[in-house]
Amino acid sequence: MQLTHDIVDGYFDLMKNLDNHTKIELISKLSSSILENDKKKESLLLSSFGQFISDLSADELYNEIRSSRHFRNKNIIL
Repeated sequence: MQLTHDIVDGYFDLMKNLDNHTKIELISKLSSSILENDKKKESLLLSSFGQFISDLSADELYNEIRSSRHFRNKNIIL
């Protein structure tokens, strides 16, 4: 936590002498980046939900998955 505080203080020391217009522009860009990050996180979360779309019936899909499985016996020598 102290490291974050020190970083913020360092940035503030660099920017405190900027003119007001530049400070406002910086605030605007920082605010926009926060909102964009929140939207990206929400989008990623929502995109992980949904339905599986297929032209196959449930039975056909089941049979296709079962038939695509390949097992082989391996003899492991210890």
